[in-house]
Amino acid sequence: MALLNVGDSAPDFAIPNQNGITTALEQFRGHYVVMWWYPKADTPG
Repeated sequence: MALLNVGDSAPDFAIPNQNGITTALEQFRGHYVVMWWYPKADTPG
């Protein structure tokens, strides 16, 4: 998969949210979306 550049549209994807419910990017078409996560390997505990 190619890396995204600034201004590129994200490819379609679906991932489980914090409650285990699958959320797909297509659910948010036409809206701004911000995602963030904390890699388990880089967090203490």
